[in-house]
Amino acid sequence: MPLQGTVKISGAKNAGLPILISSLLSEHPLQVSNIPHLQDVTTALDLLARLGATIELDESMSVKVNAATVSNFCAIYEIVETMRASILVLGPLLSRFGQAKVSMPGGCSIGSRPIDLHIKGLKAMGAEIELIDGYILATSKRLHGAHIFLDTVSVTGTENLMMAATLARGTTVIENAAQEPEVVDLANCLIGMGAQIEGAGTSKIYIEGVDSFHEHSHRIIADRIEAGTYLVAGAVTGGAVRLNGIQPENLVSILNKLNEAGAAINVGKDWVELNMNGSRPKGVDVRTAPFPGFPTDMQAQFLMMNCIASGHGSVNETIFENRFQHVEELRRMGASIRMSGSTALVRGVESLKGACVTATDLRASACLALAGLVAESTTVIEKIHHIDRGYHCIEEKLSQLGANISRIHDHSHRIRAVA
Repeated sequence: MPLQGTVKISGAKNAGLPILISSLLSEHPLQVSNIPHLQDVTTALDLLARLGATIELDESMSVKVNAATVSNFCAIYEIVETMRASILVLGPLLSRFGQAKVSMPGGCSIGSRPIDLHIKGLKAMGAEIELIDGYILATSKRLHGAHIFLDTVSVTGTENLMMAATLARGTTVIENAAQEPEVVDLANCLIGMGAQIEGAGTSKIYIEGVDSFHEHSHRIIADRIEAGTYLVAGAVTGGAVRLNGIQPENLVSILNKLNEAGAAINVGKDWVELNMNGSRPKGVDVRTAPFPGFPTDMQAQFLMMNCIASGHGSVNETIFENRFQHVEELRRMGASIRMSGSTALVRGVESLKGACVTATDLRASACLALAGLVAESTTVIEKIHHIDRGYHCIEEKLSQLGANISRIHDHSHRIRAVA
């Protein structure tokens, strides 16, 4: 059934997490609004509270974090294993307090995300770092500026080093920096707190260290991955959807591919409309790349779109080596997918068949939910706790568009979708 209607997009998880963690840099409160109600956000707030920060949360999901009371500098394994973004406390704790003990990170098992870039950069800024019993132990009297070249583009690496540099003595230059909108949003928040940063959104960022920060309020940007997911939902069902409360300039690579797939796209200042006019999408070729390229967090959704598209399409994953775990689940639903190295070659079929499938990671769970919307009969998706890490009430928002999708409330972490 074609999805139709309007969805308000939530705040970006990948901006909200580092921005909340940036509160550790300041002795004064940081007020953050447009925070999405997600499991990863809850985990981040729990982590900050365990470090000693005071948390105030209102009904509108505006959060005030006061890190003046931080007295614990250890991010324990039980927290970090569930959310890789926890590694971002390393830079702020080290920069402000001169010490940090952070467990090696966990999160989705989609491939290697080494932290050597973080460690190498912090060492260049004067930190002494040891790896002991699965923990990163870092100390420094005061970090100093450094010229850092990241061997590979890393969002969390850029964010960690940028935060650390804000309180370091002197100037830090980060080359081959990540250019993602979420990095820019973090930089804008830090600047509002009193940091001196130039070049965010380009491959070279300059940070002049300051002595302290002041109180600040910041509203985080919309989630471009959530937005892209609902646009694909409209495309695969031949529907017409409108997204409100977004920054369309952050969706260019996604919108271009949807237009190539046959969607009519209209864009306003803070909204996007997609209309398939009841038609089946065309197969497209996708290659993931750091921003402004096509986001790796959208490859599973576009792979699923290719599965029911007319013609052939391919998805080449260049960021993570283990991000095709959803392929076997889609094959169980009747998808025609052939793997060739890091590329999925897809021949579109007219329809998928409902099945019981298992979500293996955050974006795979969204991909399978969309597949269930176009599959014949009923699809049940197991282990959808992954989806709660990155999508606020996905079944409710899809239902607003006319989808027949619901959560099975029997403590089994399942969603049921019916075409």
